[in-house]
Amino acid sequence: MTVRTNGVEGAAESRALVLRKLSKEYVRGKPVLRDVSIAFAGSGLTAIIGPSGTGKSTLIRCVNRLVEPSAGEILFLGQDLARLRGRALRGARRRIGMVFQEYNLVERLTALENVLCGRLGYVSPLRAWLRRFPQEDIDAAFDLLEAVGLADRAGQRADALSGGQRQRIGIARALMQRPDLLLADEPTSSLDPKTSVEIMELIVDLAGQRGIPVIVNIHNVELARRFAQRVIGMTGGSVVFDGPPDALRDEHLKQIYGGEAWL
Repeated sequence: MTVRTNGVEGAAESRALVLRKLSKEYVRGKPVLRDVSIAFAGSGLTAIIGPSGTGKSTLIRCVNRLVEPSAGEILFLGQDLARLRGRALRGARRRIGMVFQEYNLVERLTALENVLCGRLGYVSPLRAWLRRFPQEDIDAAFDLLEAVGLADRAGQRADALSGGQRQRIGIARALMQRPDLLLADEPTSSLDPKTSVEIMELIVDLAGQRGIPVIVNIHNVELARRFAQRVIGMTGGSVVFDGPPDALRDEHLKQIYGGEAWL
Protein backbone atom coordinates (compact mmCIF):
# COMPACT_ATOMS: atom_id res chain seq x y z
CA MET A 1 0.00 0.00 0.00
CA THR A 2 1.35 3.44 -0.93
CA VAL A 3 0.27 6.67 0.74
CA ARG A 4 1.23 9.86 -1.08
CA THR A 5 0.53 13.42 -0.09
CA ASN A 6 2.97 15.35 -2.32
CA GLY A 7 3.16 15.16 -6.11
CA VAL A 8 6.50 15.38 -7.87
CA GLU A 9 5.38 18.53 -9.68
CA GLY A 10 3.94 20.18 -6.58
CA ALA A 11 7.01 21.81 -4.97
CA ALA A 12 7.31 25.49 -5.81
CA GLU A 13 9.45 26.80 -2.95
CA SER A 14 12.88 28.13 -3.82
CA ARG A 15 14.56 25.55 -1.61
CA ALA A 16 12.48 22.63 -2.82
CA LEU A 17 14.25 19.54 -4.14
CA VAL A 18 12.73 17.36 -6.83
CA LEU A 19 13.95 13.89 -7.80
CA ARG A 20 12.69 12.47 -11.07
CA LYS A 21 13.19 8.82 -11.96
CA LEU A 22 16.41 8.66 -9.96
CA SER A 23 18.18 5.33 -10.39
CA LYS A 24 21.47 3.91 -9.20
CA GLU A 25 23.26 0.65 -10.01
CA TYR A 26 26.58 -0.21 -8.39
CA VAL A 27 26.51 -3.51 -10.26
CA ARG A 28 24.99 -3.62 -13.72
CA GLY A 29 21.50 -5.13 -13.66
CA LYS A 30 21.18 -4.83 -9.86
CA PRO A 31 19.53 -1.47 -9.11
CA VAL A 32 19.82 0.02 -5.64
CA LEU A 33 17.45 2.86 -6.54
CA ARG A 34 14.59 2.18 -8.96
CA ASP A 35 13.14 5.24 -10.74
CA VAL A 36 12.57 7.17 -7.49
CA SER A 37 10.48 10.32 -7.94
CA ILE A 38 9.96 12.54 -4.89
CA ALA A 39 9.30 16.24 -4.36
CA PHE A 40 10.74 17.53 -1.08
CA ALA A 41 9.27 20.74 0.31
CA GLY A 42 11.47 23.76 0.87
CA SER A 43 10.98 23.65 4.64
CA GLY A 44 10.60 21.20 7.53
CA LEU A 45 12.15 17.79 8.14
CA THR A 46 11.55 14.73 5.99
CA ALA A 47 12.64 11.36 7.38
CA ILE A 48 13.51 8.44 5.12
CA ILE A 49 13.13 5.04 6.77
CA GLY A 50 13.68 1.49 5.59
CA PRO A 51 15.83 -1.60 6.12
CA SER A 52 19.58 -1.63 5.58
CA GLY A 53 20.54 -1.95 1.93
CA THR A 54 17.32 -0.47 0.59
CA GLY A 55 18.95 2.64 -0.88
CA LYS A 56 18.33 5.31 1.76
CA SER A 57 21.95 6.41 2.06
CA THR A 58 22.47 6.08 -1.66
CA LEU A 59 19.54 8.40 -2.30
CA ILE A 60 20.88 11.09 0.04
CA ARG A 61 24.40 10.78 -1.34
CA CYS A 62 23.15 11.05 -4.91
CA VAL A 63 21.66 14.45 -4.04
CA ASN A 64 25.05 15.98 -3.24
CA ARG A 65 26.82 13.73 -5.76
CA LEU A 66 28.94 11.82 -3.26
CA VAL A 67 27.42 8.95 -5.24
CA GLU A 68 26.97 9.27 -9.00
CA PRO A 69 23.38 8.49 -10.09
CA SER A 70 22.96 6.08 -12.98
CA ALA A 71 19.93 7.93 -14.38
CA GLY A 72 17.36 10.55 -13.52
CA GLU A 73 17.19 14.20 -12.51
CA ILE A 74 18.00 16.01 -9.25
CA LEU A 75 16.42 19.45 -9.51
CA PHE A 76 17.53 22.06 -6.98
CA LEU A 77 17.94 25.84 -7.09
CA GLY A 78 17.11 25.91 -10.79
CA GLN A 79 19.70 23.29 -11.77
CA ASP A 80 19.82 19.58 -12.47
CA LEU A 81 22.54 18.52 -10.04
CA ALA A 82 22.92 15.20 -11.84
CA ARG A 83 24.34 17.02 -14.87
CA LEU A 84 26.79 19.34 -13.13
CA ARG A 85 30.55 18.96 -13.38
CA GLY A 86 33.64 20.79 -12.17
CA ARG A 87 33.21 24.31 -10.83
CA ALA A 88 29.43 24.25 -11.23
CA LEU A 89 29.18 21.10 -9.10
CA ARG A 90 31.49 22.53 -6.44
CA GLY A 91 29.35 25.65 -6.32
CA ALA A 92 26.16 23.62 -5.90
CA ARG A 93 27.68 21.49 -3.15
CA ARG A 94 28.43 24.60 -1.11
CA ARG A 95 24.67 25.09 -0.80
CA ILE A 96 24.05 21.57 0.56
CA GLY A 97 25.15 20.80 4.13
CA MET A 98 25.81 17.22 5.22
CA VAL A 99 25.75 15.58 8.65
CA PHE A 100 27.47 12.19 8.56
CA GLN A 101 26.87 8.99 10.50
CA GLU A 102 30.53 8.75 11.55
CA TYR A 103 30.95 12.53 12.02
CA ASN A 104 33.78 12.90 9.43
CA LEU A 105 35.70 15.38 11.54
CA VAL A 106 39.40 16.11 11.17
CA GLU A 107 40.61 14.49 14.38
CA ARG A 108 43.75 16.61 14.85
CA LEU A 109 41.88 19.92 14.44
CA THR A 110 40.08 21.73 17.23
CA ALA A 111 36.31 21.97 17.50
CA LEU A 112 36.45 25.55 16.20
CA GLU A 113 38.68 24.61 13.25
CA ASN A 114 36.34 21.76 12.32
CA VAL A 115 33.37 24.12 12.29
CA LEU A 116 35.34 26.54 10.13
CA CYS A 117 35.83 23.72 7.63
CA GLY A 118 32.26 24.49 6.59
CA ARG A 119 33.63 27.62 4.89
CA LEU A 120 36.36 25.90 2.88
CA GLY A 121 34.36 26.29 -0.31
CA TYR A 122 34.31 30.06 0.17
CA VAL A 123 37.99 30.88 0.79
CA SER A 124 41.07 30.49 -1.37
CA PRO A 125 43.07 27.24 -1.11
CA LEU A 126 46.01 29.16 0.40
CA ARG A 127 43.88 30.80 3.10
CA ALA A 128 42.25 27.46 3.83
CA TRP A 129 45.65 25.75 4.14
CA LEU A 130 46.89 28.49 6.45
CA ARG A 131 43.55 28.43 8.30
CA ARG A 132 43.16 32.16 7.80
CA PHE A 133 39.43 32.72 7.78
CA PRO A 134 37.70 36.12 7.77
CA GLN A 135 36.81 37.40 11.23
CA GLU A 136 33.15 37.25 10.24
CA ASP A 137 33.49 33.48 9.74
CA ILE A 138 35.35 33.02 13.02
CA ASP A 139 32.62 34.92 14.87
CA ALA A 140 29.93 32.84 13.15
CA ALA A 141 31.76 29.62 14.09
CA PHE A 142 31.86 30.67 17.77
CA ASP A 143 28.14 31.48 17.60
CA LEU A 144 27.39 28.01 16.22
CA LEU A 145 29.52 26.35 18.88
CA GLU A 146 27.47 28.20 21.47
CA ALA A 147 24.25 27.14 19.73
CA VAL A 148 25.22 23.45 19.94
CA GLY A 149 26.37 23.81 23.55
CA LEU A 150 30.11 23.48 22.98
CA ALA A 151 31.45 27.02 23.25
CA ASP A 152 33.70 25.86 26.10
CA ARG A 153 35.25 23.18 23.87
CA ALA A 154 36.30 25.49 21.02
CA GLY A 155 40.01 24.83 21.50
CA GLN A 156 39.73 21.10 22.20
CA ARG A 157 40.82 18.60 19.56
CA ALA A 158 38.09 16.57 17.91
CA ASP A 159 39.64 13.26 18.95
CA ALA A 160 39.12 14.22 22.61
CA LEU A 161 35.36 14.70 22.22
CA SER A 162 32.58 12.20 22.90
CA GLY A 163 30.40 10.83 20.11
CA GLY A 164 27.55 13.18 20.92
CA GLN A 165 29.91 16.16 21.04
CA ARG A 166 31.41 15.19 17.71
CA GLN A 167 27.99 15.04 16.11
CA ARG A 168 27.18 18.48 17.50
CA ILE A 169 30.34 19.74 15.83
CA GLY A 170 29.24 18.02 12.63
CA ILE A 171 25.91 19.86 12.75
CA ALA A 172 27.64 23.18 13.39
CA ARG A 173 30.06 22.56 10.50
CA ALA A 174 27.18 21.79 8.11
CA LEU A 175 25.30 24.94 9.15
CA MET A 176 28.51 26.95 8.78
CA GLN A 177 28.09 26.47 5.03
CA ARG A 178 24.89 28.55 5.28
CA PRO A 179 23.22 25.89 3.17
CA ASP A 180 19.90 25.89 1.35
CA LEU A 181 19.42 22.21 2.16
CA LEU A 182 20.65 20.01 5.00
CA LEU A 183 21.16 16.26 4.53
CA ALA A 184 21.71 13.94 7.49
CA ASP A 185 22.82 10.34 6.90
CA GLU A 186 22.01 8.25 9.99
CA PRO A 187 23.05 11.05 12.37
CA THR A 188 22.04 9.11 15.52
CA SER A 189 23.01 5.53 14.72
CA SER A 190 26.19 5.61 16.85
CA LEU A 191 24.58 7.38 19.80
CA ASP A 192 22.67 6.36 22.92
CA PRO A 193 18.90 7.05 23.07
CA LYS A 194 19.12 10.23 25.14
CA THR A 195 21.85 11.75 22.98
CA SER A 196 19.96 10.71 19.84
CA VAL A 197 16.95 12.76 20.92
CA GLU A 198 19.19 15.73 21.75
CA ILE A 199 20.86 15.56 18.32
CA MET A 200 17.52 15.42 16.51
CA GLU A 201 16.25 18.35 18.58
CA LEU A 202 19.33 20.36 17.60
CA ILE A 203 18.91 19.59 13.91
CA VAL A 204 15.23 20.52 13.95
CA ASP A 205 15.68 23.68 16.04
CA LEU A 206 18.77 25.11 14.32
CA ALA A 207 17.66 24.30 10.79
CA GLY A 208 14.16 25.56 11.56
CA GLN A 209 15.47 28.87 12.86
CA ARG A 210 17.29 29.34 9.57
CA GLY A 211 14.47 28.09 7.36
CA ILE A 212 16.59 25.23 6.01
CA PRO A 213 14.78 22.08 4.83
CA VAL A 214 16.20 18.83 6.22
CA ILE A 215 16.23 15.32 4.75
CA VAL A 216 17.35 12.70 7.24
CA ASN A 217 17.97 9.00 6.62
CA ILE A 218 17.20 7.23 9.89
CA HIS A 219 16.66 3.71 11.20
CA ASN A 220 14.80 4.70 14.35
CA VAL A 221 11.11 4.79 13.42
CA GLU A 222 10.08 6.47 16.68
CA LEU A 223 12.54 9.32 16.14
CA ALA A 224 11.16 9.73 12.62
CA ARG A 225 7.62 9.88 13.98
CA ARG A 226 8.60 12.36 16.68
CA PHE A 227 10.58 14.87 14.65
CA ALA A 228 9.53 14.62 10.99
CA GLN A 229 6.69 16.41 9.28
CA ARG A 230 6.82 13.78 6.55
CA VAL A 231 8.02 10.18 6.45
CA ILE A 232 9.13 8.33 3.32
CA GLY A 233 9.39 4.56 3.59
CA MET A 234 11.61 2.66 1.18
CA THR A 235 12.15 -0.98 0.47
CA GLY A 236 13.98 -2.67 -2.38
CA GLY A 237 15.08 0.69 -3.79
CA SER A 238 11.53 2.01 -4.20
CA VAL A 239 9.22 4.31 -2.23
CA VAL A 240 6.33 2.38 -0.68
CA PHE A 241 5.07 4.98 1.82
CA ASP A 242 4.97 8.77 1.65
CA GLY A 243 2.92 10.67 4.17
CA PRO A 244 2.69 12.34 7.59
CA PRO A 245 3.99 10.44 10.64
CA ASP A 246 0.51 9.88 12.07
CA ALA A 247 -0.47 8.02 8.88
CA LEU A 248 2.33 5.47 9.36
CA ARG A 249 0.67 2.26 10.54
CA ASP A 250 1.88 -1.23 11.38
CA GLU A 251 0.77 -2.47 7.95
CA HIS A 252 3.05 0.09 6.32
CA LEU A 253 5.97 -0.93 8.56
CA LYS A 254 5.39 -4.57 7.64
CA GLN A 255 5.59 -3.63 3.98
CA ILE A 256 8.70 -1.50 4.51
CA TYR A 257 10.65 -3.87 6.75
CA GLY A 258 9.03 -7.22 5.98
CA GLY A 259 7.37 -9.61 8.43
CA GLU A 260 5.76 -8.61 11.70
CA ALA A 261 7.62 -10.41 14.50
CA TRP A 262 9.81 -7.33 15.09
CA LEU A 263 6.84 -5.00 15.65
